[in-house]
Amino acid sequence: MYRSRVIPCLLLKDEGLYKTIKFKKPRYLGDPINTLKLFNDKEADEIVVLDISSSINGKGPNFDYIKRLTRECFMPMCYGGGVTTIEQVEALYKLGVEKVAFNTSLFTNPKLITDVAKNFGSQSVVASIDVKKSLFGSYSVYVMSGTKDTKCNPVTYAKRAEELGAGEIFINSIDKDGMMNGYDYDLIENVSSAVNIPVVAIGGAGNLSDCVKAVNIGASAAGAGSLFVYYGVLKAVLINYPTQDELSIAFKGDNS
Repeated sequence: MYRSRVIPCLLLKDEGLYKTIKFKKPRYLGDPINTLKLFNDKEADEIVVLDISSSINGKGPNFDYIKRLTRECFMPMCYGGGVTTIEQVEALYKLGVEKVAFNTSLFTNPKLITDVAKNFGSQSVVASIDVKKSLFGSYSVYVMSGTKDTKCNPVTYAKRAEELGAGEIFINSIDKDGMMNGYDYDLIENVSSAVNIPVVAIGGAGNLSDCVKAVNIGASAAGAGSLFVYYGVLKAVLINYPTQDELSIAFKGDNS
């Protein structure tokens, strides 16, 4: 029986591994390469690596470092951060990256997404959508590592990303990031029901049950950061990932 993917999401900053809370207060956790090796050993379904410093600092991908990462990664990898040209995308694919996530470029240069999809296939193009809720309860899409409000509705934005050629969507709640108190399930359900491509829920998972709930309401996969790098109420740094048996039991009966 098909089991939904459960995906560790790692944040890079200056070649270090960090974790944020609501996209702020980045906490240094250690070496990303050693972390990748641990997720290899734990047989993670795939991995997402996002450079949170590239776009906001006007930098492109650090290809030399990404090459070091892909050499150590024996699971499918999605990379995002500072990608602005099709030449950069091609270079990433040649390094072994299987999917490229577009966040700021999706807003500033939507044609890039279409060009990449046409040249390399939609399956390798991910629309990374960061969302924040206003004091009045309305949602808005943010770019530039959550610093710029686009004033765009996430459902409309996700549908547009699909039209442009994206083959998958990461829907990430800024308000839930690092809180470990559950995903924004309304956001996940609204976006998932509006598009015909896989949606990966990110932001807020505190346990495996949260991941299952996200899938049950429409997500195709569940991503998490804090859940897989912290342990206990004091959030001691400990790389962890459920066993295949634990995942099979948790998702028993899930045919999405």
